[in-house]
Amino acid sequence: MSILDELQWRGLHADCTDLAGLTARLNEGGITLYCGFDPTADSLHVGHLVPLLALARFQRFGHHPIAVAGGATGSIGDPSGKSAERSLLTKEQIAANVAAVRPQLERFLDFKAATNPARLVDNADWTAGVSYLDFLRDVGKHFTVNVMVAKESVRARMEDREVGISYTEFSYMLLQAFDFQQLHEAHNCQLQIGGSDQWGNITMGIDLVRKKGGGHAFGLTLPLITKADGTKFGKTEAGAIWLDPKKTSVYRFYQFWINTDDRDVIRYLKYFTFLDRAEIEALENAHTTNPGAREAHRALAQAATELIHGADAAQEAQRASAILFGGGLDGIRESTFNEIVGEVPTKEMSAERLSGEGIPLVDLLTESGLCSSKGQARKDIQGGGIYLNNERESDFQRHVTSQSLLFGRHLLLRKGRRNYTVITVCPA
Repeated sequence: MSILDELQWRGLHADCTDLAGLTARLNEGGITLYCGFDPTADSLHVGHLVPLLALARFQRFGHHPIAVAGGATGSIGDPSGKSAERSLLTKEQIAANVAAVRPQLERFLDFKAATNPARLVDNADWTAGVSYLDFLRDVGKHFTVNVMVAKESVRARMEDREVGISYTEFSYMLLQAFDFQQLHEAHNCQLQIGGSDQWGNITMGIDLVRKKGGGHAFGLTLPLITKADGTKFGKTEAGAIWLDPKKTSVYRFYQFWINTDDRDVIRYLKYFTFLDRAEIEALENAHTTNPGAREAHRALAQAATELIHGADAAQEAQRASAILFGGGLDGIRESTFNEIVGEVPTKEMSAERLSGEGIPLVDLLTESGLCSSKGQARKDIQGGGIYLNNERESDFQRHVTSQSLLFGRHLLLRKGRRNYTVITVCPA
């Protein structure tokens, strides 16, 4: 199987500028390719994973990937797929974002491979010394305004008279074309990949490579990921899902994947993991046979989390997730338990109420909001539907003391299968 076959069966091949030519070139041996990532924030998010993993997939097939951190293009802003002008970042913000994003890019690629090591470059390095006049003469003269305004990213904005497009963002495609030409010249880079919204920018680069040096280059686009319910991929009610654990905790990251719509889970296994065809087809069969078992969802969450955060973090996230499905608490780390505290309703209680003989469990259930009355709490306990620290409680006369506290601070109450409340004690 070639890399193009691999992308095809995974559903990751949207379009190609010259499929027959690229196929023939790949059959000759390793090709150098690149993808750019503008540092518009101090972290990448899950929306960046498809092109990042595509670079890694090419490397695994013996090709030579270049990840471009957009220190220059990020200062302008790509209008592709945007309905309004971006806010310009300061040079200091861009530099800080590049520094933050760099280790995330490095996580996916092998920079020490014996035969095809990856490269990480910053396009600010080759634009910094180019004057405005030189850029207009050496790059701008090769493109007509007619061609530029016909690009979808520009045309869509021009048709919106209220928003329009600034000359700054209008010029973005020239900068990206310059990237391709510079990488072709310096590294014999012959292929650019990107999302399907990058088609216009990619073809501009191919034209510049040809016009400046007579070289032949290719463009390959990847699909923009959608969700079955029509909502935007990578967004939740809490916002974007970031790769930086300080912005999106490992637990929340894991939960994002475990909560994937049943209609999307097999597609996402192909898009966002390195599981092979046999493994994914086995998971697809299991999902079709018994979707309630959620085997495919767990495999997706485990693989995606391990890929970004490592095996240990993925295992802890899995354990934290299991707690909310009735999993045991033996050996659980406090940091893992703390991940779920923010995911369920939390009540505070004075520590002195748990001293001595403690507080009646029925009172605790009522005050926590899990039960509407003490009478209902007694019925729920006798019916076997109440759990303290994920252990079933059957004694409605039970008193809860500080001896039951997890990590000296918390009580985990559950009613039924999924109704939780965390009681956190405050110092007396």
